[in-house]
Amino acid sequence: MRRRRLAPADVVDVFAYVIVLNLATQFVPAMITETFVLSLLTAILLKAVLEVVVLLKNRVKVRFTAARRPIGKGLAAASLLLVMAGSKLVVLELVAWLFGDSVQLGGFVAVTALILLLMLTRAGVRRLLAAPDPDHLD
Repeated sequence: MRRRRLAPADVVDVFAYVIVLNLATQFVPAMITETFVLSLLTAILLKAVLEVVVLLKNRVKVRFTAARRPIGKGLAAASLLLVMAGSKLVVLELVAWLFGDSVQLGGFVAVTALILLLMLTRAGVRRLLAAPDPDHLD
């Protein structure tokens, strides 16, 4: 059985998350990471949770698109809302369980803003590092 290696994009994501997380703890008093190692471990945890959330979100979007009746679309939309809101609560609980008082990401609103910022950072860094499209070279 062959072991899966980490993709370079995953490593870059974690490094970008560490930067965003440390900037957030610098400027948001409710966010605390006591050491760099804890911020690195928190970034890895956030990366793992966000990957699962993106996977779940994509599955729900497929169900939404495949739904033919309004009830199916409504259930899929409610599931999407549950995944998006529930993921923030999962992050808060996992951080509290794993790191105790050494890492605090604030409340629901603060962690929601942090996750949105992480997702934007991820998209921006991936776009910045993407190979140029040969059809659109000037």
